[in-house]
Amino acid sequence: MFKIYQKYIIQNFISKFILVTLIFFSLVIIMGSLEEISFSKDLDVSFFTPYFLTLLNAPITLFEIFPFIFLLTTQFLFYDLFKKDELSLLKTSGLNNFSIIKIIFLIAITIGIFNVIIFYNIASNLKFYYSNIKNDLSNDNKYLAMVTKSGLWIKDEIGENKLIIKSSSIEDNFISNTLINEFDKNFNLIRVIQSKKIDIKNNTWIIYDPIITKDNFTNNIKEPMIFVTNFNYEKINNIFSNVSTLNIFELFDLKKDYERLGYSSVEIFIHLLKLSTTPLMYGILSIVSAIIMFGMTKTNSLLIHITAGFLVSVVIYYIMFFFTSLGNSGKIPVLLSVLFPILIMSIISIIGLININEK
Repeated sequence: MFKIYQKYIIQNFISKFILVTLIFFSLVIIMGSLEEISFSKDLDVSFFTPYFLTLLNAPITLFEIFPFIFLLTTQFLFYDLFKKDELSLLKTSGLNNFSIIKIIFLIAITIGIFNVIIFYNIASNLKFYYSNIKNDLSNDNKYLAMVTKSGLWIKDEIGENKLIIKSSSIEDNFISNTLINEFDKNFNLIRVIQSKKIDIKNNTWIIYDPIITKDNFTNNIKEPMIFVTNFNYEKINNIFSNVSTLNIFELFDLKKDYERLGYSSVEIFIHLLKLSTTPLMYGILSIVSAIIMFGMTKTNSLLIHITAGFLVSVVIYYIMFFFTSLGNSGKIPVLLSVLFPILIMSIISIIGLININEK
């Protein structure tokens, strides 16, 4: 059972966490509504569609800013403890600064585990529905690229002709063992193009040694063939980079499919690694926030505390973004791209804990 002071700290932290979360959720809804209204203004949709889209997209956006919510929650908690002089009262019960921060650290990790296992999976599924609806409403809904166990599949339209493209692997700017089925607007087969190697760097593909079957006649062409599509390597890569639409189980499945296809699964691995370290990140950020609060005088205004927390949040965000970018580009090992920022903050936290425990 929890002791009275433990219950007090836990309840105080959770109440402030809920308050800060609701504030950020409201801001996400307001900003998201403006964006969706702008997107839908020229479309024939109902009045409620932009707001429905906003609600679908809001949870995953909120998940992405949870680290800063934990940082601010800890600041609000300690600001109240300082303002009401409750910290001195807790110390008379035999607590020291380290004991109080340890309780907050464990709360943050517990909430973080719930966020990753429950909240993230729900939010990613809602994001998936959001992306599907946006795709149906946009002008690009006739284009599609996806990875399955059988390989890379692309649905495209050029003029009135429809293309169904299947490739067994993708590497750099090339797709291999590719089959292109071209249909007319009534889905009558026009021709089939086969090739072991196609350069997809640009929208104008270069098909090497194409084998073309048309009207039951097959021709082997030795010269490279130019083929115009709406896809290129960068566009395909961007489509696959939206990993936030997949829950944890789907991410593992997609990682296997990518590896089977020969497509880089680094971004998925980094995303999974970041998810697995999310609870620890929440805990460390709570410690960092506590260190900031102890490092400032009790007479500082709430605005100064929030400003300091905001500046720290921005610095941490760009450090994590910088190392993640290096990991995605292959300039540093994947594990290092995720764990190094956590290691830096852990060292700062340990040094800070040693100092503030003497206060």
